[in-house]
Amino acid sequence: MIKLIDYSLINNLALLAGVDEVGRGPLAGPVVAAAVILDPHKSIVGLNDSKKLSAKKRQSLAGEIKSKALTWSLGRAEVEEIDAINVQNASLLAMKRAVETMAIKPAMVAVDGLYTPAVNYKKIAIIKGDKHILAISAASIIAKVARDNEMMMFDDVYPEYGFSSHKGYPTKQHIAALKRLGITNIHRRSFAPVAKYIV
Repeated sequence: MIKLIDYSLINNLALLAGVDEVGRGPLAGPVVAAAVILDPHKSIVGLNDSKKLSAKKRQSLAGEIKSKALTWSLGRAEVEEIDAINVQNASLLAMKRAVETMAIKPAMVAVDGLYTPAVNYKKIAIIKGDKHILAISAASIIAKVARDNEMMMFDDVYPEYGFSSHKGYPTKQHIAALKRLGITNIHRRSFAPVAKYIV
């Protein structure tokens, strides 16, 4: 018997921390997670899965979320950690770090996806949570903006790789740059498309 999730009940929980991560699929850069507890008295219009919003809208909403939320925090797992423990475990580690550095302790943690990080709070994993739970949507936006901004900074360090456009994802442009130039310090050596170019 399938247990249905009451999204409205979860959305209305006091001190609900929404948690999401971004950066599982790229060949380069960190995994970045965010945890957000929204203020029920300060509405934010337009919260949605970060991937469905334009970059300009994400930037605008990220600022509004940070100013209106009761608390928010970022967590991350570096390339070396991704290579050491795999990207799935690194994602959970980044989420754990985000939750544990919030200024306010949550009553419950709602995580986008199938798995929850190892934190000592009541928690629930919700598939497509960024579509159904406002706090998760907010977390997905903050995480996406933070990681995208960082990858654009790497574009200044490695200008020939095109990080500002593909953010480390395996586009044709990125693969061509890897083939032509080899790997950088921010590439994930454990990922097959990168490993083949390790000298």
